[in-house]
Amino acid sequence: MRKKITLVLIFAFISAFAVIAQSEIRSNEQEIRNINLILDTWHERATTADTTYFDLFAENAMYLGTDSKEIWTSKEFKVLYMSYFKRGKAWDFKKVNRNVYFGNIDNYAWIDEILDTWMGLCRGTAVIEKNSVGDWRIKHYSLTVLVPNELIKNYVLLLKPEK
Repeated sequence: MRKKITLVLIFAFISAFAVIAQSEIRSNEQEIRNINLILDTWHERATTADTTYFDLFAENAMYLGTDSKEIWTSKEFKVLYMSYFKRGKAWDFKKVNRNVYFGNIDNYAWIDEILDTWMGLCRGTAVIEKNSVGDWRIKHYSLTVLVPNELIKNYVLLLKPEK
């Protein structure tokens, strides 16, 4: 009888663990869908010059552009680029692929994505924060131009100042 009770308890424990693990996977899948939706919406709003683009930044967010001098708070970024949006033309970045990662803190995720842009392929990296009402917002975004390894020497030569 004890063996049967022990086996039942072991089976119950394993089953409960499997249910919890499956639930966590479904939860992460839903969060990934939510994050993808936010980022896809963000890029689409730039393409259509929708000024609500800036609403998808978290409070005190940062944006780093491709130039070393391009380090802005989201408020500075909005002031600087709102004129592009008001003219009806901002930029058109198309997602090629994206990865979403979660750590041990439930309200943060980070992403890397490859974008097809007017500059060629770029990589966007971001920290995404879930706010107090459960919405994901962009806390930190960095855009870099990708240079293929076989072109890096020529690229470096372009950056060297003439003497």
